[in-house]
Amino acid sequence: MAIVRWDPFRDLNAVQERVNRLFGDVYRAADDDVMRRGAWAPPVDIYHAGDRELVIKAELPDMNKDDIEITVENNTLTLRGDKKMDSAIKDECCHRIERTYGAFSRSFSLPATVDTTKVSADYKNGVLTIKLPVREEAKPKQVHIQVQA
Repeated sequence: MAIVRWDPFRDLNAVQERVNRLFGDVYRAADDDVMRRGAWAPPVDIYHAGDRELVIKAELPDMNKDDIEITVENNTLTLRGDKKMDSAIKDECCHRIERTYGAFSRSFSLPATVDTTKVSADYKNGVLTIKLPVREEAKPKQVHIQVQA
């Protein structure tokens, strides 16, 4: 028979983990990051398109391009907007509303290599694509080595 060390807090830790899982979604909604972003935040993908540009894609379904604002200031790109519910839908007629509505704001720090004067944006099929080209001097260059005999 093996000797097992007694831990008086083991059961308490198990209960705490269960409570955390039970109420996790409620407390995550009060997260500081969510409070800074607004009522909701559109999901984004950020990736490099080769060595030429940085691309940010944001899902903004059912929005007009006039309701979306993009600003670049001090190497920070800020995406703001307001997703409004269709005015033809009345609250008393709804069975379920799962999509999120309201104002949002997301900010992204840009690397110093981005040319902020040439930022472009395209909105198609509910997806906003922001292209951030890299400065010419920041693009990698290959240096040839001369060998002297």
